[in-house]
Amino acid sequence: MPWVTSPAQRPPVISLLGPVTVRRMAGSPARSIGRLLAGVMGVLLQVRRPRPIHTTGVLLEGRVAWRPETAARSGIAWIDERGPDTPPTVVARFSRGASLPAALPDVLGLAVRFRSRRGPVDLLLSTTGFRVPGRFVLAPRRSAGGAWFSTLMPYRGSDGPVQVAARSRTPTELPAHLEDLEDVLAREPWNLELLFATPTGRWHRFADLELRPAPGPIDRPEPRFDAVRNPPAGAGTYGWTRRLREPAYARARLG
Repeated sequence: MPWVTSPAQRPPVISLLGPVTVRRMAGSPARSIGRLLAGVMGVLLQVRRPRPIHTTGVLLEGRVAWRPETAARSGIAWIDERGPDTPPTVVARFSRGASLPAALPDVLGLAVRFRSRRGPVDLLLSTTGFRVPGRFVLAPRRSAGGAWFSTLMPYRGSDGPVQVAARSRTPTELPAHLEDLEDVLAREPWNLELLFATPTGRWHRFADLELRPAPGPIDRPEPRFDAVRNPPAGAGTYGWTRRLREPAYARARLG
């Protein structure tokens, strides 16, 4: 392969810098972008509190149904073991990323919290494409009907990088207005599939979600989901993803 070189062919500068310096240089772009995103969050917090993005949403609750184990393995224990210590009840929040008017497309978000004896597991999913390269690109949509949500950035499994996704199944059509969505889901639950894949591999279904509006007063407190602090058991993170996300997450938590 022409892009792979032997040690003797590598440019001398790489040898002079050393592996530690090279890794630091590779991490610089992610660190710079992470600081930029944190700055954007700080600006948004001046006008939007307590959430700089995904300001308005619908609080949901429901159940997860784990599917039988298959030959496909993700390398993440929480997925491969099908949540042995995870109760079936979940809490979730659906929201519009920029809180644009319902008539306009927006990046839709679905945050799901699974409870376990080890602590909460938070999946933060946003509307993306299904195939490569679309699964790495945020995809604005007006409504969640038939939408595809993914983690966008991969987890670090024992066998390599893993993406997690959710596919909306029924109802096939959902309203864009959050108030109308809540009314629809009160009559018919929102059913989604949970899937995993390598960044360029095929998707494998490992669980199903059923979600309904959470009962309670309108001003009830909402959970703060955090994918960095609450990853699935057995799922690590890559240094570049931490550098991209953690500064913005930390700034958003100030809200």
